[in-house]
Amino acid sequence: MPEALFPLYPWMHLVGRILFSMLFIGNGLNHLFKVNDIAAYAQIKGLPAPKAATIISGLMIVVGGVLVLLGWHRFIGAGLIVIFLLPTAFVMHAFWKESDPAMMQVEMAHFLKDLALLGAALFFAFYAGMPWPMSLGG
Repeated sequence: MPEALFPLYPWMHLVGRILFSMLFIGNGLNHLFKVNDIAAYAQIKGLPAPKAATIISGLMIVVGGVLVLLGWHRFIGAGLIVIFLLPTAFVMHAFWKESDPAMMQVEMAHFLKDLALLGAALFFAFYAGMPWPMSLGG
């Protein structure tokens, strides 16, 4: 990193964590406040026990998002997000099962988004043992 950017690093790190975590905290709260709606969608996708899966996944991503945001128990936080994203990409957004070309494109976009977020969560997990600026974990 160029030396001129060193003063910005803590702020870039914090803003990156905020932007990443906002998605999971917001979606997790949506899972918890709209359980029946999300569970109905999960049932259409063939998920077993859709209501329980909705509640559990909502709790996982809220807790994971908050832990990454705060930089506290960050390996656990990133791990919860990884555990959520991997099956979500392949079960909920299985674009290869769609027959309608428009829906196939929508599901493919969500599938690829989930894989990109999975990659980011793996980065957070990898760097969890190193110092994080502006975090509760150092």
